[in-house]
Amino acid sequence: MVSAFETYFESLKGKKIAVFGLGVSNRPLVRLLLEFGCDVLGCDRTPREKLDREVLELEEAGCRLSVGEGYLEELEADLVFRTPGMHPGNPALEALRAKGAEVTSEMEVFFEVCPCTILAVTGSDGKTTTTTLISEMLKADGKTVWVGGNIGTPLLPRVREMGETDYAVVELSSFQLMDMKRSPHVALVTNLAPNHLDVHKDMEEYVEAKKNIFRFQGEADILVINADNAVTAPFVGNGVTRSFSRLGKGANVVMKDGVICRDGEEVLKKSDILLPGEHNVENYMAAIAAVQGLVSDETVRKVAKTFGGVEHRIELVRVKDGVRYYNDSIASSPSRTIAGLRSFPEKVLLIAGGYDKHIPYDVLGPEICAHVKKLFLGGATGPKIRAAVENCPEYKPGSLEIVDCGDFASAVKAAADAAQSGDVVLMSPASAAFDQFKNFMVRGEFFKKMVMEL
Repeated sequence: MVSAFETYFESLKGKKIAVFGLGVSNRPLVRLLLEFGCDVLGCDRTPREKLDREVLELEEAGCRLSVGEGYLEELEADLVFRTPGMHPGNPALEALRAKGAEVTSEMEVFFEVCPCTILAVTGSDGKTTTTTLISEMLKADGKTVWVGGNIGTPLLPRVREMGETDYAVVELSSFQLMDMKRSPHVALVTNLAPNHLDVHKDMEEYVEAKKNIFRFQGEADILVINADNAVTAPFVGNGVTRSFSRLGKGANVVMKDGVICRDGEEVLKKSDILLPGEHNVENYMAAIAAVQGLVSDETVRKVAKTFGGVEHRIELVRVKDGVRYYNDSIASSPSRTIAGLRSFPEKVLLIAGGYDKHIPYDVLGPEICAHVKKLFLGGATGPKIRAAVENCPEYKPGSLEIVDCGDFASAVKAAADAAQSGDVVLMSPASAAFDQFKNFMVRGEFFKKMVMEL
């Protein structure tokens, strides 16, 4: 029997295919297209003299290249694979659509040809930890699990290894979801708050993109939403809608007397969760709702007692001279940094600031006043964060030291110099990394290297 995977790729023979973006996620896709004998044009803004060896190897294997300035000009294609970082309304995409080209993505095709059950997670905060928790619970219950999407490795090239009884657990960003026309069997929205408004034209477009995770579900599919979040609470799926609430609102999964309960039955004690912070309690509640009927409660408890967290998410890097250094580089928005600050009982030394995604910082001011004793700022959003603190009613001049450091490295050094035994130094930028780093992972690794070299 010919699989949906083989049927799809065989159907591409004879078509002109353009792949927009030759970053890590699309390179396996190009190799796959070449394997099936497709006519592939790889398009990337990187000039030829700066292309890395792997891209040049794709050219040697048969992929034609359009690179550097003007890389999207005068293109001809029947099918375009859009990189997640490119807005679907990009003029080059619109021009190709007008000529009759179909625009898709690696993730869209994965959803079309994947043979197994897909559970997908999106949201403004908590996506990666919740995705990881779901995958850990499924694996601990003896199931074969594939993790990917916005984290991990691209999944489309792995489809031939997947079985019908396997599970794919996928993290999806708003960029991946913007033009998706397929939804997973289980869709989970952790929460929504202003984010990525440097790419989305407004909050409405951002929310509408997120809704695609459940917009195309069927009657047998499941949507899990956060009943405590004003944006997600009204969401209703086409099939079964489950909800979770840490605040005790009417939901399937709630917190009661320090115990997470599902449909009135006790599942997990809050005290058994190894990860610190109330936001991680919510992540567990979301995961418990998502794996209902797939994983035993005993397995959930086992994972909670042993899972130590995901790299770059309130990750303890080192204890030096009595000072604890935490890497929370994933915190690229105010709400994520707020969750990080609330994870510690004591006031911390906070390193913040970075790339400006044009989102408001007002909500961060009161939280910094409540949880921070010294604030070290660097990057483009540094002045915004300072203004958010100084303009909030809780701010008292002289009660909180604010240090403008200019760049990230200077902020880390200044915080380390100011720290004394018993202090917590938390790098939780409330901003993206792109002003000084390729991504938040590189920023986190840089921070950890600096801390280890102290």
